[in-house]
Amino acid sequence: MNLQNVSSSDQNRALGISTLAFTVCFAVWTIFSIIGIKIKAELGLNDTQFGILVATPILTGSLSRLFLGIWTDQYGGRLVFTAQMLTTAVAAFFLTKANSYEMYLLGALGLGLAGGSFAVGVAYVSSWYPDHKQGTALGIFGVGNVGAAITNFGAPVLLVAVGGVWQSVVLVYAGVLAITGVLFFIFTKTDPAHTGAKGQARPFMEQMKPLKNLQVWRFSLYYFFVFGAYVALALWLPRYYVGAYGLELGTAGFLAACYALPGSVFRALGGWLSDKIGARRVMYWTFTACVICTFFLSYPSTDYTVAGIEGPIHFNISIPLWLFVTLTIILGFFMSLGKAAVYKHIPHYYPDNVGSVGGIVGLIGGLGGFILPITFGIMNDLIGVWTSCFMLLTVIIGIALVWMHFAIIKANREANPNMDKPEFLPELRNVNNK
Repeated sequence: MNLQNVSSSDQNRALGISTLAFTVCFAVWTIFSIIGIKIKAELGLNDTQFGILVATPILTGSLSRLFLGIWTDQYGGRLVFTAQMLTTAVAAFFLTKANSYEMYLLGALGLGLAGGSFAVGVAYVSSWYPDHKQGTALGIFGVGNVGAAITNFGAPVLLVAVGGVWQSVVLVYAGVLAITGVLFFIFTKTDPAHTGAKGQARPFMEQMKPLKNLQVWRFSLYYFFVFGAYVALALWLPRYYVGAYGLELGTAGFLAACYALPGSVFRALGGWLSDKIGARRVMYWTFTACVICTFFLSYPSTDYTVAGIEGPIHFNISIPLWLFVTLTIILGFFMSLGKAAVYKHIPHYYPDNVGSVGGIVGLIGGLGGFILPITFGIMNDLIGVWTSCFMLLTVIIGIALVWMHFAIIKANREANPNMDKPEFLPELRNVNNK
């Protein structure tokens, strides 16, 4: 790709407008974290049904990332991003006309197209930057995840302002998204890879070839946690705070935003660190910190009785609200670093297939955001322990950490037969090594 004629103002324009558009899309994508609680009360849903409802948009957003990413490689991000936002706005409008649980699920599927914006934005933004700056650029773009925090904090306020009518909240979101789509098309330019390149789209199967590499699926597992679990918790925490701590919806949304905000804004830091010290080192930091946080968060409130000298002694061990919130903030921070680190690899190793590879990694990550809320609800109904969701996350992150470590050791020992200690792994010293 020739970037000689690309100015810094062109790069900043593409990055800034894409980040804004992604923020709006992400806010729309996670709106069920708030309106879903209203719908749950209206229809008398159990936790499993609620989990399915809030996760349904994530399914569409995940599955759409693959073909939207491929279309972006073929036709350019300017056209695809605009079409995706306008289509989602229409789907959000029709959601307000639903009047049954089944219709809500159907409307949620359409609204979920907002989540496909990530694959489009990654391909579009990365095409404007050279390799050594792509980690930072994509990290800044990924700050658009802050849309989840905006929804968790702002949607309850908006809900009160419109008299508690959730349909009015959706209409506001749909209008903002449609306006954003129009402005995006007006103020952006065609990316360098597609300037004067009409009719040169590569065959579908050629773009899918990288998916044969196990490395792509390893990245996908990492993203299943750092992004999928992030989305799942952003959707689930308002319900968790209401149920486990008895908080009002507004307070629950605010505390959930305290988790979602660092899980978004520090993604830029994760991209910068990945450029400077290596994405794999950042992944080690992320997985280690996250498994510690989820381990402590998974401890259920427990009452103990011991036989004392003068009779039974009763005491309780539980996580107080302030500690729970603190741990979720730390968890969100490291997840944000990990999200950027995963996507640092893609344009470096697959520069001609950013859309397809980024699409499948984003798809698997998004499926985490779909599967996990449903699983959280099922575990609540079957096990009856609020912290069971964090027990599951501890297992998932533990598996990812172990697989990553041994895969790296194996690959680097094959490339460096004399290496005998992990600290000598090129992965930990050089960002250009796999």
